[in-house]
Amino acid sequence: MRQTEVKVNHVTHKTGIKLGNPKAKKVLVEFINVRCPFCRQWWDEKSAFLNELSESGDLLHIIKPFNKEKPGLDMGNIMHQYIPNDKSAIQVIDAIYETQDIWGDLDSFEMVEDYAENTLNLTRQNNDNMLADIVEEANKANVVFVPTVIVGDASFDQKISMVELKDML
Repeated sequence: MRQTEVKVNHVTHKTGIKLGNPKAKKVLVEFINVRCPFCRQWWDEKSAFLNELSESGDLLHIIKPFNKEKPGLDMGNIMHQYIPNDKSAIQVIDAIYETQDIWGDLDSFEMVEDYAENTLNLTRQNNDNMLADIVEEANKANVVFVPTVIVGDASFDQKISMVELKDML
């Protein structure tokens, strides 16, 4: 399935980690899984720019941690439980991505939980309902791949150039 098959009209602004101005003219929604190396690439290349726009009030940035039932990404589902639903999510996601190569290669979910709590000093969040709602929304919208990023009627992945992204926003 290609990015263009995403049903963007089924993507809402109701659930996810909302950063920036809720009344901004531009909204960027990203479905990510923190175990995905392509999501980390997206984050490494574009998050500073998106954070700047969010903080200035020019953008509503909605991060949707997407629990994928896929070997290789399922460890990310564990880490999603530790991402707070507020502005501090940026620093938590930064720390998770910075250590992705370590915790992502651990042997069990329990070891990932232990790493999150005792190495990254994260606290498990009460976000199970939000994570379940994101999976349901992704299924309705035909979001299959991560990252899937949506601005208006356009959906794309981490390969979008900074020039193209700036033009959209």
